[in-house]
Amino acid sequence: MHAYLFPGQGSQFAGMAKDLYTQQPAVRQLLDRADSLLGFCITRIMFEGPEEQLKETVVTQPAVFLHSMALLHVAGNQFKPDMVAGHSLGEFSALVASRVLTFEDGLRLVQRRAQAMQEACSMVPSTMAAIVGLEDAVVEQICAAFEDVIPANYNCPGQVVISGSVEGVEKASIRFKEAGARMVIPLKVAGAFHSPFMEPARKKLEQAIRDTPFSKAICPVYQNVDALPHIDPQDIRDNLIRQLTAPVYWTQTIRNMLQHGATSFTEVGPGKVLQGLVKKVDPTAQTASFQS
Repeated sequence: MHAYLFPGQGSQFAGMAKDLYTQQPAVRQLLDRADSLLGFCITRIMFEGPEEQLKETVVTQPAVFLHSMALLHVAGNQFKPDMVAGHSLGEFSALVASRVLTFEDGLRLVQRRAQAMQEACSMVPSTMAAIVGLEDAVVEQICAAFEDVIPANYNCPGQVVISGSVEGVEKASIRFKEAGARMVIPLKVAGAFHSPFMEPARKKLEQAIRDTPFSKAICPVYQNVDALPHIDPQDIRDNLIRQLTAPVYWTQTIRNMLQHGATSFTEVGPGKVLQGLVKKVDPTAQTASFQS
């Protein structure tokens, strides 16, 4: 069984989808329509940068989503997924790929999500850090000692990203090093994603999600909040609403996909981050990149 994976924020780069735009008239039409729907020329920033502008949440999220959509457009009828999953933002790409959302509705929700998250980040200083080389349980135990620090992304065995207040993450980082973490890497992000710090953004996005039509998925969608497969539109909607303030259970997602029969994983979007994470969950898993 073939699983398709969709990357999230952090995999963007200047020049993304430019080859597809120049070589594929259908992609050109799709991305030109995206410029119109978004109300600004995102294609120019995707193709030319500058990198600093491309890193802004309100640009990054629709840019990564559109790269994945362009690749799906090229695949056309050859895209026949047995199961799909997306990491954080990538879940919206997975929902379009599984026909739960239309392209237009997916793009509108991604834009609303990015705006809401950027606004939430400006309200209270917060941040994230990657903890490498500790068991999940140890990371959870140390986070539990702080009121304002939580595990946010379970990326692969031995790699958990934490979210919290700037001061809380700095103090917790000392504890992680004392506990034997191989690396503690502060992330250059605007705020504490997938934590209670995103509650203002969750509230703003919730109404937009409730107002958007959701269809039954054509294949199981493994969602971030529980790592389980879903097809029912109402279940998918409820899980998506919870996503902004809940951890991303990616390690558990890949394990469940493997347990449910996945024999190969193809990453659809910029970069190869998710392929690397799959290999850390199961070094024998077949992975591929669908980038051009």
